[in-house]
Amino acid sequence: MRTVDEQLQILKRGVAEIVPEDELRLKLERSAKTGKPLRVKLGIDPTASDIHLGFAVVLRKLRQWQDLGHTAVLIIGDRTATIGDPTGRSETRPQLSLDEVRRNAETYTQQIFRILDPERTEVRYNSEWLDKLTLSDLVFIASQMTVARMLERDDFAQRFKNEQPIALHEFLYPLMQAYDSVAIQADVEMGGLDQKFNILTGRDIQRAYGQEPQVAFLMPLLIGLDGVRKMSKSFGNYIGIAEPPQEMFGKVMRIPDELMRQWFILCTDVPESEVDEILAGHPMEAKKRLAWEIVKLYHGEDEANKAKAEFERVFQQRELPSEIPTVEVESELRQMPIADLLVALELVPSKNEAKRLISEGAVEINGKRITDWREIIPINTGDIIRIGKRKFARLVVLQ
Repeated sequence: MRTVDEQLQILKRGVAEIVPEDELRLKLERSAKTGKPLRVKLGIDPTASDIHLGFAVVLRKLRQWQDLGHTAVLIIGDRTATIGDPTGRSETRPQLSLDEVRRNAETYTQQIFRILDPERTEVRYNSEWLDKLTLSDLVFIASQMTVARMLERDDFAQRFKNEQPIALHEFLYPLMQAYDSVAIQADVEMGGLDQKFNILTGRDIQRAYGQEPQVAFLMPLLIGLDGVRKMSKSFGNYIGIAEPPQEMFGKVMRIPDELMRQWFILCTDVPESEVDEILAGHPMEAKKRLAWEIVKLYHGEDEANKAKAEFERVFQQRELPSEIPTVEVESELRQMPIADLLVALELVPSKNEAKRLISEGAVEINGKRITDWREIIPINTGDIIRIGKRKFARLVVLQ
């Protein structure tokens, strides 16, 4: 096991906040003396079926804890997910059924072990203990939190101010997440910075049960592809860790230049000193290195090399992709205006979107830019439509 200072140096890379940091050092020192690993908790509510790079930031840090010899305790919130985490929400989340949550959890766990070591991960479902709580238990837990403190949360405070409903069951969420820490006797709880209130509540509930309080280990929220909001599936600004290599590489190339440093630190293992050298060079080359590093993590070096070569060939050398999906065209569709044809072939979601893309010069057929959405263009088998920088289709006209 590494020294305490060495462990802290590794663990503090990219971290947003440790509360309180002096307690973390004491816990690490005690662990080093006794040889007993710390129990590092991460709770996830499988409200969706896939994991994106933003959530992977916390998972990657949890893997570092594992590599340092500590125990990762992954809590699948099959019960808390049926309540719904109110964090950052302007309205009450719809409640999921237990079956929905558990179906999502199956995909989650498959993807999680692309990052975590399954042999060193303790996986628990919080229905194991939450379903056993009695009314007396709930009253005791609830007595540790005041309504005034609950309303200090930014999300609740804003909703209260705007006279938006706050359902009573939403107040249970941070208390139940906190009780998870009691049930598994957590030394440290990991989470994004937006989970600070919930994780600090865990410290209070642990004290109430006579346990030493956990340390809150908080990671920054990864800014998404739009360069503005945190990465989220609901915002559509995400990259899934299971996405194909070329898709992943291309999406990374779309991020604003000013995000590259955060993404290098949080999404890759490139040493910080090397990151500074990379960013001092040409932005395009720096971003390609970032995309290569991310694809390598989830698909391996060979696939990263292929994705990089394909990107350079298609987007820098303006050549066609090596693989282009085929789209069948009914013969009667050949007499349609190009905007209607794109919609009929499901290459764009709407006619308005087709008009917008054509007006912006983003639609080409066989390398010729289309300028009039009303134009009827003779379509033949083998013609290639390009929409934007990344979407291609090879047409096959049916007789």
